[in-house]
Amino acid sequence: MSFPSSGLAAGMACLALLLSSCGGGGDDSDPPARVQQAVAQLDTLVPQYLARTGVPGVAVSVVYRGQTLYARGFGVRKLGESALVDEDTVFQLASVSKSVGSTVMAGHMPGSAAGGKIDWDTPIQQVLPYFQLAYPDPSLNLQLTLGDLYAHRSGLHDHAGDRLEDLGYSRDEILHRLRWASVGNRGDYAYTNFGLTAAAQGMAQAVGTDWATLSEQTLYRPLGMTHTSSRYADFAARDNRAWGHVQIDVDYDSYGAQPAHYQVQNPPRQPDAQSPAGGVSSSVSDMALWMQLVLDKGRWHGQDLISPTALQAALTARPGGKYGYGFNVGTDPHGHPTVSHSGAFLLGAGTAFILWPEEGLGITVLTNAQPRGLAEAIALAFGEQALGDAPSGAPSRDWLDFTQNSDAMHGLYKPEGKFAGQTPPASPVPPKPLVNYTGSYTNTYYGKASVSLNGDGSALELTLGPMQTKYALRHWDGDTFIFDLQGENAPRGSVSAVTFQPQAMQIEYYGGDVTHGLFTRL
Repeated sequence: MSFPSSGLAAGMACLALLLSSCGGGGDDSDPPARVQQAVAQLDTLVPQYLARTGVPGVAVSVVYRGQTLYARGFGVRKLGESALVDEDTVFQLASVSKSVGSTVMAGHMPGSAAGGKIDWDTPIQQVLPYFQLAYPDPSLNLQLTLGDLYAHRSGLHDHAGDRLEDLGYSRDEILHRLRWASVGNRGDYAYTNFGLTAAAQGMAQAVGTDWATLSEQTLYRPLGMTHTSSRYADFAARDNRAWGHVQIDVDYDSYGAQPAHYQVQNPPRQPDAQSPAGGVSSSVSDMALWMQLVLDKGRWHGQDLISPTALQAALTARPGGKYGYGFNVGTDPHGHPTVSHSGAFLLGAGTAFILWPEEGLGITVLTNAQPRGLAEAIALAFGEQALGDAPSGAPSRDWLDFTQNSDAMHGLYKPEGKFAGQTPPASPVPPKPLVNYTGSYTNTYYGKASVSLNGDGSALELTLGPMQTKYALRHWDGDTFIFDLQGENAPRGSVSAVTFQPQAMQIEYYGGDVTHGLFTRL
């Protein structure tokens, strides 16, 4: 389904806003000409990038020294419908939620308006006593801090817990089960949604409320972020919201088509289990207020709403890395210091913000399609013009090609599994009688699983998790079978092996626990 040209033209008819800040600490001086020219160029740049990519809708906001200079929507909220994206259209932020949530955390640390005795160095077990990891030395759990978890330095393996979420486990169940996840050394960096979520859950529990309410009371309500929530139900109930879209039949080879053909993602991504890490929904008008707060070091209406010390710590890269507490910390391609984050749902969201603290400048870009570098390209193209690294209308490079063809972006679509893309053996070893493999199995981390014959008894079916997720098994060779995967954590073309052993089976895709996916027969 191609992007409707009529929808693009209508989206271009949305009004750009040149607003004064309703927040704190605004600078009354006019922005430099280079900033004003870069802002004006967005009205041309964004429609061009939309036409090239086919992405249905995007919204952009820009702030400069306490002022919202720009907030505008382009395109449509949902393919097949005429409703337009505007500055108040609500998008799912995906992992941009981490940076928003980091400011919520800092809003309850010493020096904030709310006060508090908890800080980034507080041990997680002090606020979430049940939380522990499978360190060889269990005493390390006593040293694990909120900051370790927000900086992705707990030692948990990459994206630990995400596949439990896919199976239907709740946040509390996942956080309890992480004690059986495979773990490396404390201090090693690996990106984990649920490690960070554990820290946020601990803060909320210490304050005596839930995370979504804490976020509302600490940040959204004081800033007037009336279109922002950390509850999926609030997002789903909004009339002015952007629906997630996915490229039709996208795979590693077809990724990056210009333009791509999109369809509405159904069912939509429901991220409540990892809300602190990926569950915020917001508009670019609201995100402009948040950017002003961060750029003004946590001050709002003349007071330190957010602890400046805790916020500065969040905006500072941990030793030897490029990540603080919920923020990427580094430089843009021209060497200007930045803090930033991108967000990505393979099931329909691509988002990004970049702040240039020394300039007091920031941009947020929200899109309603799975990631392909569009949000980052708009932000970088704007930034180099606003900072004088390229003349207006003459970018130093094709930023869309640069971002969408990066290994990090393209790699999101690389199929998983050792047998992905492989041809089955020409003369496989026959399996045992299929009934020999059937039965009930269990794994401490992933829970119970069952293997049964399908309806006509010709093949095996694997069922596991609270949602009773079912996979059709195909014979590969001997006691090894495979099944196809596709979803938020498994790009199209992914395949998992299942190898049966006497009284056990090992599932490749579900191998993130200390046994590496071993399910024992009950």
